Amino acid sequence: MCGIVGIYSENHVASSIYDSLLMLQHRGQDAAGMSVCELTGKINTRKSMGYVRDAFQQVHMNRLLGNYGIGHVRYPTAGGGGKEFAQPMYVNSPYGISIAHNGNLTNSKDLARELFHAEMRHINTDSDSEVLLNIFAHELGKQKAILPSKKHFFQAVRKTHVRCQGAYAVVALITGFGLVAFRDPRGIRPLVIGEKDGPTKKEYIVASENASFSALGFKTLRDVEPGEAIYIDVDGNLNSEQCSDGSQPTPCIFEYVYLARPDSTLDEISVYKARMRMGQKLAKKILRLNPNHDIDVVIPIPDSSTTAALQLAAALKLPYRQGFVKNRYVGRTFIMPNQEERKKSVRRKLNILDLEFKNKNVLLVDDSIVRGTTSKRIIEMAKQAGAKKVYFSSAAPPVKFQNLYGIDMAATNELIASGKSEEEVADAIGADWLIYQDLKDLIDSAREGNPAIENFEISIFDGKYPTSISSNYLEDLEVTRGDETKVAREKSS
Repeated sequence: MCGIVGIYSENHVASSIYDSLLMLQHRGQDAAGMSVCELTGKINTRKSMGYVRDAFQQVHMNRLLGNYGIGHVRYPTAGGGGKEFAQPMYVNSPYGISIAHNGNLTNSKDLARELFHAEMRHINTDSDSEVLLNIFAHELGKQKAILPSKKHFFQAVRKTHVRCQGAYAVVALITGFGLVAFRDPRGIRPLVIGEKDGPTKKEYIVASENASFSALGFKTLRDVEPGEAIYIDVDGNLNSEQCSDGSQPTPCIFEYVYLARPDSTLDEISVYKARMRMGQKLAKKILRLNPNHDIDVVIPIPDSSTTAALQLAAALKLPYRQGFVKNRYVGRTFIMPNQEERKKSVRRKLNILDLEFKNKNVLLVDDSIVRGTTSKRIIEMAKQAGAKKVYFSSAAPPVKFQNLYGIDMAATNELIASGKSEEEVADAIGADWLIYQDLKDLIDSAREGNPAIENFEISIFDGKYPTSISSNYLEDLEVTRGDETKVAREKSS
């Protein structure tokens, strides 16, 4: 769930990339970086651990000169933590290529072996992004073009699609030639193009989300299609080509539930409107199951559930209240690297307004329940504040399976709904009643925004993965995703 951006302009782009990364900070808080290229062909790069505001000081910005470049905020899924995993990543042959990647390759270990034994390329980390970079670089280099054109870049993307399995949205800086962006054949991770009029020509932005476009003066042009590649040359010409013969749009539905900003529109679906529909459908389910409910008030768990909660309250004709005050300086607990940190952060992140809970039957609304850690702690807080009963609703269905495509959810046995009934989950988190969204209703909430999308990536709910995977990969992931492994890795780093 990283955030990526690429910008071409007639002026220096570092400040615009910085602003874009700030708007994408919710997609990753482990590391941040950018690479920009001057007209002379010199690349200027800065990357560091931590938040965007910490990674880039004025002294760094002064040195980041160039009129096209890429940026990245990292959320660790494949690979460990450390500066060597920060992006953009760079390889000097051919031409000098820098890459920023959002997603996860499910065959990266096999590809790494191929790169070493058959193609004599050394992979220095266990990052799938470094593997993807070297696959693309190798396929581009095989064409032996002294002055590559769009056909060479598109052919390299086509070959990359053939070799890589999983999810990937990519922006790449080709030194001296421009920007290349592409999306996997199923379009699992989002990628959007924007444009604006520059002094003498069009300027372009390609990013994970379009929430930052208007602030930077860009208008959304369209989404990058699944399997499509975009090439913006050094003269500002935008070229595109479909580079996969088997593209099947299958965007990740969890983008609309939690990952994306509500002011983004992805694959022509407004995230905000999709969440409103989730709230409406959840309200209908509550009335269907218990038309004589005794709910007194609806309270969201900020922030990604507030839109659904507001619509749910309106549909139930109940008061909507803000019962929690969020500390904006504590990051998203979901993307924190281990369970212990998540536990500590819940109480630091939320303060409770007792008056909204005392002597009331409260319906709490969250976007989803993953490990149940946050849910259980919040329910405890609500009861300590004097709530008579605490009902808990999730805008998403039960999360029962690992995510393989860029969301570090947990090992399957650490997902609270895995192997449990809804009643057992309710008991585990301490809820007096638990209401999950139906999967069909969730799909309909997203699809209504773009009926042309027939399928969504919903494997965390139904366990059906849309790309080829090996059983060994799932077994390995069970180990590497476990909190014990993560804690041990942190101690050794």
